[in-house]
Amino acid sequence: MIRDPEGWARLGQALASARRALGLTQEELAAQADVGLGSVKNAEAGTVPKARMPYTVPAIAKALGWPDGAVDNVLDGGAPPGGWADVSVRKHVDAERLEADLTHAYVRASDSATGAEIKAATQAALDVLRQHGLI
Repeated sequence: MIRDPEGWARLGQALASARRALGLTQEELAAQADVGLGSVKNAEAGTVPKARMPYTVPAIAKALGWPDGAVDNVLDGGAPPGGWADVSVRKHVDAERLEADLTHAYVRASDSATGAEIKAATQAALDVLRQHGLI
């Protein structure tokens, strides 16, 4: 089994993209794949399994209409079904630069927000990006 975190992150992004393209919520996908909501969340988060391939990942891919072998193909660096392209944000965005850019954007976009509110919004945005493995 492939243990490469970037491969699993790529797979998670592809699964989430395919789900959104079908207009499904995570809950709806979990029901269609007959897996728990946590399994869908872990798969889309790109969580690297501890031992072997979870049975839930191929079930999720199948519910999205992916052909057999597509999960392994994406983990090996191949393109996911449906033409989704992988663009690595990590190689292009520095976390400190991103924080400064987000803060400046919030300042320009808000007239009445305090400095503390802008800093809190910036931190919340960065937390989401970190959670998704983008920085």
